[in-house]
Amino acid sequence: MDKPIVSVDWLHQNIDAENLVILDATIPKVGTKNETNINKEVISNTRFFDIKNTFSDKESQYPNTILSAEKFQEEAQKLGINKDSCIVVYDDLGVYAAPRVWWMFKLMGFNNIAVLNGGFPAWEKANFNIEKPKEHSFTRGNFIADYQPEKIKFTEQVLSATKNNTILIADARSKGRFYGTEPEPRKEIRGGHMPNSVSLPYGEMLSNGRLKSTEELKKVFEEINPKNNSLIFSCGSGITACILALGAEIATIKNYAVYDGSWTEWGSRTELPIIK
Repeated sequence: MDKPIVSVDWLHQNIDAENLVILDATIPKVGTKNETNINKEVISNTRFFDIKNTFSDKESQYPNTILSAEKFQEEAQKLGINKDSCIVVYDDLGVYAAPRVWWMFKLMGFNNIAVLNGGFPAWEKANFNIEKPKEHSFTRGNFIADYQPEKIKFTEQVLSATKNNTILIADARSKGRFYGTEPEPRKEIRGGHMPNSVSLPYGEMLSNGRLKSTEELKKVFEEINPKNNSLIFSCGSGITACILALGAEIATIKNYAVYDGSWTEWGSRTELPIIK
C-alpha cells in the first residue's frame, strides 16, 4: 500500500490477490443502539475485526482502550493476518470506525493497510459482489507487532501538552460537545474541552461519505494549525480521533498522535482542567 486509502474500484480489481485481507470494522455510531442487523451484508471474503470485544482492553474502565502489543499480535494472528498481508478495512457507515483499525495497525508498526474510501455504502453503490456474513476459520497468521509509541498519547502527556505552545490538540467531537452546549453521550462525563485545544469535527475530513482530497485536507489543517505545531487528536473515546489521523496522513502530515483515552477519560477525571 502506497496510500492510506483505496477506492472501491481498486479493491474490486485486486479482490483475488493471494495476500489480501478484507476487514469489516463496523461498530454502532456513538449514541445509537447496538442492535443486531439481521439484514447485514458484507463484501465477499470479509473477516470481522471486532473493535469492541476483541481488540480493546476489556479490563480498562474506559471504552476502546488499545491492547498491549503482545495481545494485539496474538489476536491479529488468530484472525489469520500475516507479516505480508495486504489489509483493506471498511465499515458500514462510510468512514467511521475503519480509520481506528488503520491507526491500530500503524501503532503496531504495520503499514500495509488502507481504509476503503466510502466504505460499504460506496461498494454497494458500485454494484460489486456482496454476501451474508459467514463464519470463517483461519490458519493462524505470523503477524508481528512492532509498537510505535510516538503514535499514541496518554493523559499525563496530554496534560503536559495543554501547556506547550509547540503542540496543538484537535478535538473531533461536535462543536456543541466541544463548547459544552450539548450533553455528552455518556451522562457522567463533564462537558467542554481541554486547554490548548481546537474544535475539528471529524466531518471536516469528509465529503459525501468519503475522505476529502489531499489539497482540501491540507487546507483544513492549515486553517486550524497555521504554525505547523505537532498535533494530538482526541474525540469521545478514541474512534473518530483516528479519522483526523487518517486525514492528516492523506494531507502528508506526520507529526501527530492519537489520545487513546480521549474525552471519556479526560472528562471523567475531575482533577483535569476543562474550558467551556
